[in-house]
Amino acid sequence: MSLSDSESSSHGSEKEYKVFRQFSRDRLLYEMLGCSTSGGSKSAWKMNLEYFPIDSQGFITDHETALEDLFSEEAEKSRRFEVCLNTMATRIATVFASLKEFPIVRYRAVKSQDTSTATTRDLIPSKLAEAVWNCLLKYKSIPNFPQTETCELFILDRSVDQIAPVIHEWTYDAMCHDLLDMEGNKYMLEFPSKSGGPPEKKEVLLEDHDPVWLELRHAHIADASERLHDKMTTFKSRNKAAQVQSSRDGGELSTRDMQKIVQALPQYNEIVEKLSLHVEIAGTINKLIREMGLRELGQLEQDLVFGDAGAKDVINFLRTKQDASSENKLRLLMIYASVYPDRFEGDKASKLMQLARLSPEDMKVVNNMQLLGGSSKIKKETTGFSLKFDGQKKKQAERKDRTGEEETWQLFRFYPMIEELIENLSKGELSKNDYACINEPKPTVQDKSQSGSMRAIPTPAAPTEKRPAYSKRSRRTAMWARPHSSDDGYSSDSVLKNAAADFKRMGQRLFVFIIGGATRSELRVCHKLTAKLKREVVLGSSSFDDPPQYITKLKLLSEKDLSKGAPQPNFW
Repeated sequence: MSLSDSESSSHGSEKEYKVFRQFSRDRLLYEMLGCSTSGGSKSAWKMNLEYFPIDSQGFITDHETALEDLFSEEAEKSRRFEVCLNTMATRIATVFASLKEFPIVRYRAVKSQDTSTATTRDLIPSKLAEAVWNCLLKYKSIPNFPQTETCELFILDRSVDQIAPVIHEWTYDAMCHDLLDMEGNKYMLEFPSKSGGPPEKKEVLLEDHDPVWLELRHAHIADASERLHDKMTTFKSRNKAAQVQSSRDGGELSTRDMQKIVQALPQYNEIVEKLSLHVEIAGTINKLIREMGLRELGQLEQDLVFGDAGAKDVINFLRTKQDASSENKLRLLMIYASVYPDRFEGDKASKLMQLARLSPEDMKVVNNMQLLGGSSKIKKETTGFSLKFDGQKKKQAERKDRTGEEETWQLFRFYPMIEELIENLSKGELSKNDYACINEPKPTVQDKSQSGSMRAIPTPAAPTEKRPAYSKRSRRTAMWARPHSSDDGYSSDSVLKNAAADFKRMGQRLFVFIIGGATRSELRVCHKLTAKLKREVVLGSSSFDDPPQYITKLKLLSEKDLSKGAPQPNFW
């Protein structure tokens, strides 16, 4: 099979070049190239690869308008509905064809016990699963393509978790994309001009080629800031030029002085440049956190999710924090609506919007959240994973605290719902009524004799080593995120990078696909669970959205002409 340009991609070869140029995940790329010939034959099997890797464990099908095309008020009446589903299925299938993987296809089942009352939106995961399966059956004619299941595909949609796209995620990666003016992975760095003129600008890429970024991207912003400080201190203490200068002056070196000292030493130029870049970025983020009062807001958000805060806390915040940005107040109300949908019935929503000084356009966003929740006539399921504006009583907490997990930093309590789903799938504890399977494999001897649950492909057991408990304020970093630091205080390999060579010795891959956009917190969870479950977890989606992008898309769900005001895609 030869790689060819995607004929149906809306962005053409320029985007593909940019994506693959930034794509440093050689393991996946080599696997795709390794499929070009078989059995010594000179003939090649041609295929359009219509997906874009954005991370070592993530990809998109480049459907920026999938949320609007599939979940808008009259989506099922539009031709774009079927076109979107079919092209998405084709692009997902090419992932498995390129990797020579044949998956067990699971999907979120219809939420209603009576399928006759299900809406078209309820059927989206099952429709996509069926379309992907039909594509995969055609690939069985590819030379050396597996004839039996080798991995798992788990298809969900955005209704599985409406909190993850808008809650403030406190990792370095998420904060960069949420608070900084970035375009995709590009950050514009300003630095003093050598000629003394206006500050100069330089475009830098925050990606896997940068070992500092690779190490710190999934760390809490406070943890990342401390580790950057430690790296800079270590660099000063072990850099010979810095030691000489320090002994001459008898004082500490500033970052600017250190840069001047090593200017003549090319081997240190990259070190200084990378460290200085991330020190500046972390400093900018911490400044914005203070100026925007995000710590108090973030605490309220997480307290709402875990049932430790209610209406009085939200009303008090809106009354006393009138200077909070409209976007942050809207995001808070979206979380509040997910936990307490009954508080937005009748004129209650209008009063909350007036208190928050938000516009009717902002009100559309909250109202449109119910379009992702399915039919308003169906009864509330016991899973509690999706948002339903059905007037039914519901629990005041959308999440339960994770047992056996250390909380290393404050505001690191939240976790996306897919973390729980993936773990339950790996343990064979997903209900078949809620999550169906197209090609259920035959039970093995090791399968549990548990009725009504879904068996996962046998995988190595998760690590059982005991870990000491730490307080929320502990400065220790979670095991899965701990780096292997080198002596220069700069270069380091993440746990996942070190484990790359062990992927083939791991259990079978698990691919999770979210229709309607995925978040950076969900991608982080897939990295985390890869190490924890000892199997590679790959996240795919129609797009990856930061909070402002997601809010814009959600607002468009009630627009008649979806082509107007559609968000511009990011070039990864």
